[in-house]
Amino acid sequence: MHSGKNFSFKEVMFWTRRDIYLLLLIATVPTFCYQVLGWKWLSIPWLPVALLGTAVAFVVGFKNNASYDRMWEARKAWGAIVNSSRSWGIMVKDFISNRHAASPLAEEALQQEKIKLIKYHFAWLTALRFQLREAREWEAIYKKHNQEYKEKWFSVHEHKHEMKHDLLLYLSPEEVEIVLSKTNKAAQLLAMQSTHLKSLHDRGLIEDFRHIELEKMLVEFYNQQGVSERIKNSPYPRQYATLNLYFIKIFVFLIPLGMLQEFQKLGGCLIWFSIPFSALSAWIFTTLEKIGESTESPFEGSANDVPITAISRNIEIDLMEMFGMPNAPKPLKPENNILV
Repeated sequence: MHSGKNFSFKEVMFWTRRDIYLLLLIATVPTFCYQVLGWKWLSIPWLPVALLGTAVAFVVGFKNNASYDRMWEARKAWGAIVNSSRSWGIMVKDFISNRHAASPLAEEALQQEKIKLIKYHFAWLTALRFQLREAREWEAIYKKHNQEYKEKWFSVHEHKHEMKHDLLLYLSPEEVEIVLSKTNKAAQLLAMQSTHLKSLHDRGLIEDFRHIELEKMLVEFYNQQGVSERIKNSPYPRQYATLNLYFIKIFVFLIPLGMLQEFQKLGGCLIWFSIPFSALSAWIFTTLEKIGESTESPFEGSANDVPITAISRNIEIDLMEMFGMPNAPKPLKPENNILV
């Protein structure tokens, strides 16, 4: 997520520079052939180009709106995870007690049981985060221009580290091996929390009603995980994305041909101005397409993503401070205004 006021001009130019080079070439070739070689048949009336441009604008706008909806739904899901995590913390803190225990625990031992549940929660956040950062074939972050931008301006923790290393901060080596042997690690960690809750209930450390409420919170975490997985594993429909891309390519190819007659009317050497104006017109549409493409997958690890690493860190800080755990980490800071 970009946390600055705007992307800088330098960043935008760096991100789209390959498109600019190509668009200038596409605009230069027909202009050279028209003016120098005398291929007057290359020019076409501007009206059909303008009509096509209107249709392309609608299609691009539809895709960008849909991409924003996907991003905002992902942000709402992780906002719900933040709120539910805090609720989970106060419920674990206050619901687990010796009041109904047949064999009461010492305060320190009771506190360790609570902290174990909190660490399970941190492990769940970690596993979910790593799963959401896994590569998908349709994701734009793995295209060359996005990779170059990422390598220059920011880094993603989950792309540079292994899940196992982070899980060992919260789980025993035996538990980590069990989790890593499963297909859906995050789902299994919620199941492990439920098993631990049942153990605490059987020992009388949680009464029936409070046990039910804690289990409901785990169900809520499953719900928000499911929303995140749906967005992650269901791309923007490929039929729309494909046609959108083809329409833009056709439009970009036709713009210089339509510009020729318009700038020829100005007389003299002004026809050469059709090159920058054609490239600029095409650049607007290709950049809008790239924006929609880089927004449609909000967990891939791009500059336009939901900052799930930073959100997880904030949850960890809140809960560690709630339970008086030492060595709480600091909030993540943006790297070149990019917060991941």
